[in-house]
Amino acid sequence: MKLTAAALLALCAPSVSFALVGSNWKFSKVPADGLNDVTFPFNMAKAPHKSGFYFAQQFNFHNVAEVGYTGLQPREDSSGKSFVHAVFSSFQGGTTTTHSNCHQGADGGSGVSCAVDINGNYNHTYNLVVENISGTTWRGTVVDTVTRKSTVVGEWTLPAGAGKLVNGQMGFVEYYIWNGQPSHTCNSLPFTEATFYNPTSKTGGASGGIITNVYEYGDCVGKAGFSATKVASGGYDIKVGF
Repeated sequence: MKLTAAALLALCAPSVSFALVGSNWKFSKVPADGLNDVTFPFNMAKAPHKSGFYFAQQFNFHNVAEVGYTGLQPREDSSGKSFVHAVFSSFQGGTTTTHSNCHQGADGGSGVSCAVDINGNYNHTYNLVVENISGTTWRGTVVDTVTRKSTVVGEWTLPAGAGKLVNGQMGFVEYYIWNGQPSHTCNSLPFTEATFYNPTSKTGGASGGIITNVYEYGDCVGKAGFSATKVASGGYDIKVGF
């Protein structure tokens, strides 16, 4: 799913997709023309190894109307190994790709979707890196901060005239299993937990990346076992479900 500008303004408005938690991120200082890169760290140490949840951060580009996002999804263990699913998508019409991890279309609409499964330790923190590699072409990478292993999630090219990354957007926790169901009950939401750490950037002149707040929205506000706790290293530990 993606969260629109309208959803950003109406933080508690229900969404047609079932995001449960929203967050806002920004940098205190950025160059006037934007960011060349941004890194979003996530930790899923206490998340069950089961498909269903998506932990994501969105981003915008100057001169481009639609958002992109990147994030992680837990997956079931297989053959005694744990797996992490990483995502990197653009919702902008006219976005193109030739990368083997990517395909045209995003959530049933325009854009490009890229994804990769990696054999990963859930106790490790993973950096989701969004970076410009040439012109209007951007790469998404997932980096294990313990082993330092880096895996390209995908690459796509925005339409001509697209600028650098805009300072600030929002993130979310989504239970996408509900998207394909005619109805749901809030107390049936399974438990999960993840930490969203403050964003960073290598862009010259950029500093002070922070997640400013975390909040519930949608049709399960006050009914989904939500809590958000600041962590000492910067960011929030988020829990939902039962």
